[in-house]
Amino acid sequence: MIQSKSKSLFNTESIASAAFLILGVINIAFVLIICIYLIIAGLPAIAKIGVVDFLFGTKWASTANPPVFGILPFILTSVYGTAGAILIGLPLGFFSAVYLAKMAPKKVKLVIAPMIDLLAGIPSVVYGFIGMLVLVPCVQIIFNIPDGSSLFSAIIVLAIMILPSIIKVSMTAIEAVPIEYELGSLALGANKVETVFRVVVPAAKSGIAAAVVLGVGRAIGEAMAVMMVAGNVANMPSLFESVRFLTTAIASEMSYSSGLQREALFSIALVLFVFIMLINACLNLILKKGYKK
Repeated sequence: MIQSKSKSLFNTESIASAAFLILGVINIAFVLIICIYLIIAGLPAIAKIGVVDFLFGTKWASTANPPVFGILPFILTSVYGTAGAILIGLPLGFFSAVYLAKMAPKKVKLVIAPMIDLLAGIPSVVYGFIGMLVLVPCVQIIFNIPDGSSLFSAIIVLAIMILPSIIKVSMTAIEAVPIEYELGSLALGANKVETVFRVVVPAAKSGIAAAVVLGVGRAIGEAMAVMMVAGNVANMPSLFESVRFLTTAIASEMSYSSGLQREALFSIALVLFVFIMLINACLNLILKKGYKK
């Protein structure tokens, strides 16, 4: 009887291990297929246009005669927009997570936590629609500019969109820290704030770092919301002018593109893919150095 149970358990574990291995291989295969496809589809246009003209050209006129394909405005806009969203969203999300996890009254947490979950589930087009109707006119009036559709509006919308991810993941990491760490710090004479920021937060830094990576990923990859509030014009980035991101450049022209224009859009997708991979690699490198210290 015991041998039968052991054999059954062994078979179950073997089947589960094999299933997880197969699923992992499938995921890796999908990533490789996407990478190979983007390289095959994107490199020909870069070769025809020229690497320097494509990456460092300051003008995009894909329907002109002759067409011009310079994506430097899109690259800089994506960099500035993502950096601005992180600069605004990360402190707000982090301190909100700390407050809700360790300092908020229970009743406040019970009310706010479901609202954060609701924000995380709202489609991006809804954020863009509300931003277009509310934020853009407010920016126009407050800063007395001709049009509120600008890089500034896109940064605000992106900062709001990444807040739920940062808050929820950071809260989970902070709440997962063993209570013994906190009790030991309090027993040694530290107050509540010192305990949270000098003991609990450092212990949860891996989870908080994961929240930052998720926030960066969502800010870089967002298209629809920023298209609705940024103006979607291929200008060099300026805080209060209409701009176009890498993602919105692809989304706005793919439906009617053909020939070299379509190939150039695939090249933009390749640049975006490499851009995201480099950012993730840099973040992981920084985090590994932090762990060693």
